[in-house]
Amino acid sequence: MKDMTQGSIIKHIIGYAVPMILGNILQLTYNAADSMIIGKYLGENALAAVSTSNPIMTIMVLGASGIGIGASVIMGKLYGAKDEDGVKREYATTLISGTVLSLLVFCFGVLMTPQILSWIRTPEEAMEMAVLYLRIIFVGFLFTFQYNILSHAMRSIGDSRTPVLFLGISCGLNILLDLILIAGCSLGVAGAALATTFSEGVSVILCLVYIQTKIPLLHLGRGEYKIDRALLSETFRNGMLTALQQAAQPIGKVMIQRTINLQGVTAIGAFNAVCRVDDFACIPSQSIGSGVMTCTAQNRGAKNEQRMRKSLSRGLIVALCYFPMICSVTLLFRGAFVRFLTPDESTAMVEMGAAYLAVKAWFFIMPCILNSLQGYFRGLGHMAIVLAATVMQISIRTLCVILWVPKIGITGEAYACMAGWGVMLIYELICLGIVERKRIKRPENR
Repeated sequence: MKDMTQGSIIKHIIGYAVPMILGNILQLTYNAADSMIIGKYLGENALAAVSTSNPIMTIMVLGASGIGIGASVIMGKLYGAKDEDGVKREYATTLISGTVLSLLVFCFGVLMTPQILSWIRTPEEAMEMAVLYLRIIFVGFLFTFQYNILSHAMRSIGDSRTPVLFLGISCGLNILLDLILIAGCSLGVAGAALATTFSEGVSVILCLVYIQTKIPLLHLGRGEYKIDRALLSETFRNGMLTALQQAAQPIGKVMIQRTINLQGVTAIGAFNAVCRVDDFACIPSQSIGSGVMTCTAQNRGAKNEQRMRKSLSRGLIVALCYFPMICSVTLLFRGAFVRFLTPDESTAMVEMGAAYLAVKAWFFIMPCILNSLQGYFRGLGHMAIVLAATVMQISIRTLCVILWVPKIGITGEAYACMAGWGVMLIYELICLGIVERKRIKRPENR
């Protein structure tokens, strides 16, 4: 556990972000390896089936993450205020309510999979495999939801390292099972989905055992599995806003994927590859934003206004130092990255993806700024601002994709990202000015 109400804020943010960066890199390394194994062993149609399912999977994962983030802000505030009983009650409330919600999503997803894939215009040659893959993934969502709740609970009290360890074990197991079930047992895309589901179940079991045996603050006795109605209301108010914000992005990406799908299998494969690279590039800024959120929330609980403001400024410094590195690496190795993530014979995919990254690399400065701002607003409990900014951003991005991609190819999506990010930044800077003026005017701050 880490108390962020004392000591160097930059050290706290970096110390918190580094394990998260490693964890997310592990996760995306698995995703990249999954795409590579499917592309090499099963071909373009199987890769298209999995790729077209990815936005749906992302909606589920980020929705679960949103609930976890909303709960972690409350837990971080309670932890900063030294209210250990409140932390435990919030943890129990989120765990129980999250289990019920995940069951509802699972039932809906399994029943509606064909309709969902048809709506996003999945190519006919990939439809059967996509239905099978996505239905198995919905089973795994039961574990995905629990992992997000458990990992965010640990992170809210400053422990960002342990979830990474368990994620690493899960990713390693996932890749191993991919090779066994796809290359060895010839189970096709079903093998990939089963590998993901099983490894996620293992990560949940590891988290539960660790919390129950090693973190007394989160250790729930038999009579403590209860829902606190007041905390449940606050959790779902914050959590649902955050879940909507988290899900807004991939919902927009479903619309984007729908437009990309109309460009053919080659465009789908190229876009899948550049999205993997894009995910890697944005990991550090997202992790820094999470560090800003936790530091802000803990100091909010401790009622330390000065350290709350410094959480944002120090986070921006760290994030902006990262931009020149990722821009340079993306420009230098863009062709190699795409080649690694596409089938051997797909020269057109590589050319298309490399052209996209040559544009997108320059725009990575925007998420470096925006993730820190979003982390600050979340830490303050202003989830509505983050939601509104994200909806605004993805709406503009999606509209631009619909207009530009049919004319200039998938590179139009890179320019669409910049358009959405630009509007989002203007809105969040205006909101920051309003929020800070209101806080300064409060009687306790005079």
